[in-house]
Amino acid sequence: MAESDPRIKGAPLPRCPGTSVRDLMLADTNPVPEFLYTDEYENLGSDPIPASRYTSPEFFELEKQKMWPRTWQFAAREEELPEPGDHVVYENVGKSFLLIRQEDGSVRAFANVCLHRGRKLKTGDGWSAELQCPFHGFTWNNDGSIKQIPCRWDFSHLKDEEMSLPEISVGRWAGYIFIREAADGPTLDAFLAPMPEHFKRWRQEECATAMWVGKVVPANWKVVMEAFMESWHTVVTHPQLLPFTGDANSMYNIYGDYVNLTVTPFGTMSPHVDPTDKAEQWIVDEFVKYNGRSSDNYEDKEAAAGGYNVKVPEGVSARAALGASLRDTTTAMFGHDVSFASDAEMMDALLYNVFPNFSPWAGFQPNIVYRWRPWHDVDHCLMEVRVLTRVPPGQAHPKAPPMKFLSVDQKWTEAPELGILGDVFEQDMENLPHVQTGLKASLNNKVQLANYQEIQIRQFQNTIMKYINGDL
Repeated sequence: MAESDPRIKGAPLPRCPGTSVRDLMLADTNPVPEFLYTDEYENLGSDPIPASRYTSPEFFELEKQKMWPRTWQFAAREEELPEPGDHVVYENVGKSFLLIRQEDGSVRAFANVCLHRGRKLKTGDGWSAELQCPFHGFTWNNDGSIKQIPCRWDFSHLKDEEMSLPEISVGRWAGYIFIREAADGPTLDAFLAPMPEHFKRWRQEECATAMWVGKVVPANWKVVMEAFMESWHTVVTHPQLLPFTGDANSMYNIYGDYVNLTVTPFGTMSPHVDPTDKAEQWIVDEFVKYNGRSSDNYEDKEAAAGGYNVKVPEGVSARAALGASLRDTTTAMFGHDVSFASDAEMMDALLYNVFPNFSPWAGFQPNIVYRWRPWHDVDHCLMEVRVLTRVPPGQAHPKAPPMKFLSVDQKWTEAPELGILGDVFEQDMENLPHVQTGLKASLNNKVQLANYQEIQIRQFQNTIMKYINGDL
């Protein structure tokens, strides 16, 4: 979006001094999709956000009643229920739903509640030939139709056509399965736009969940989610990333009410680093040293770091050298030819956020996927981290592993499969619980946001209020 775009109303496009995302991508080894360096910025104002949105039990209840039932929620990946009869239990803000693979390959979703006395039909994921309540034995077929009513003579008032499990909408895209409780609202494609068009290139339907870790965080779900919607906290919270991360040079795009994109360039120094005596090889060495250090992760050392012996030829940038190495190692590891991919798509943090709580990384590297859900009250949430990897051509998609649930006392670093991500998340944990208690202690009830680098937080906060006020 040009700086003169009327939506900006004459205001200059905020930009940290130094090399921009556009500059880096126009110098890329291979062509970069234009949408990855085209600004989509709209000045949404500078009014403070009330701190009580993060701390008020009353506001939490409004979200439960007016927002969550009306949004498309990422509930599962296709590889979690590959065979007919496989089911996934998805729960959020007191609701429980069953997603079940049907004989024709479709997925349907039902309220996970027995229509007799209200017991949950399933308490975990698995496979079932039928859905039988463990309490009295009321039984449903996997398509939600009633199969058996025990002691039928005593239920003459019940009609089969009235005993089907309540069904909710299911949407599927790129290997992700979404549900929505409300019957009306935008289609999934409209809700996700422009992601379906953008992701055609990256084909995440060819990917499968390789690892999955979750942990309850003592902070409101929005506090935790919003920590991943801006990169400029890196300079203080994640200083080890600065030698190879253009943190403050990130581009922040917003698309309507539901989607935004952060592009944070890697293979380039942070503008906070003094460039004196810092050669391109130094950037690469710092990137490889950090990403390739000890880890038990399946590809942390090779795919993430691009190998250990990356040399920068004379006249070549660190980004170009790393991009070439990553293309070679990724093609060799997963069997998909990515020789056409840009350096940006091989290394940059291309993070899409989908309202209200789903954030997949894009590009051709193993993709991180985040999800945040409220956990019982306003002060806690469940943070989940997946990594998707490419399934080699000709191989069947493996079934997703179960989520490793870290206990309250465990650190993210106690999930070795996360590799270096565990260290980064632990640094975030040094902030987030104290953000929650700080917001509760606020005397002015105000959260101030940057006009550009925190525009995505404001976008999502505005969308929440549209739901609360009945505008969506």
